[in-house]
Amino acid sequence: MPPAPLQPGTLYLVATPIGNLEDITLRALRTLRECTLVAAEDTRRGRQLLKAHEIDQPLLSCHKFNEAKRSGELLDRLSQGETIALISDAGTPGISDPGERIIRAVLGAGHRVESVPGPCALATALPTSGLPTEEFHFAGFLPHKSGARARKLETLDTVPGTLCLYESPHRIVKLMGELHAQWPEAEVVLARELTKKFEEYLRGTPEELAAHYAERKPKGEFVVLVHRA
Repeated sequence: MPPAPLQPGTLYLVATPIGNLEDITLRALRTLRECTLVAAEDTRRGRQLLKAHEIDQPLLSCHKFNEAKRSGELLDRLSQGETIALISDAGTPGISDPGERIIRAVLGAGHRVESVPGPCALATALPTSGLPTEEFHFAGFLPHKSGARARKLETLDTVPGTLCLYESPHRIVKLMGELHAQWPEAEVVLARELTKKFEEYLRGTPEELAAHYAERKPKGEFVVLVHRA
């Protein structure tokens, strides 16, 4: 049977590659080709993706600083029966990426939201880490300020299962120090540059991993996986 056509008045959450441009589903490509509009976190990154797959579609910037403003515009277009594909720079919209406010507004207005699943850094890193996967807790990015970060980690102390965080290269060494203070014997896996040429998994205690980056500059976004005994 041929695939069903896109439904008018629907917001499609399209997961896009987190590194390797081949990591995109046939359904995602069809949705991007057939939709009325692509709402992108960064239109430059979105244009690169579309160009790589020979797709020519209008793009509208839709990031964390203009979500409130864009929500009204997108609601108007959905009310007129348009089909909109929402994409982030990489991965699944709404998972530590812009999109949550728009999704809530669309659902609140009675419009349909449909997920076009695919890449997600968390789902990529966790099974490859070798840490327990039967139960895990995703906390995304910690706050930037030290006090708020410490309080957040304290609240996670009693949360069971593997703890999963995202962190930037600028704060990864700081995070290892914080993890050492909270759980010095924890088994930690750092996953970086996922699906790219220099993909890397580093395993050790927080102290060992901090020592590793004391000798070299961290690069790339990190998925941090923590198993506490």
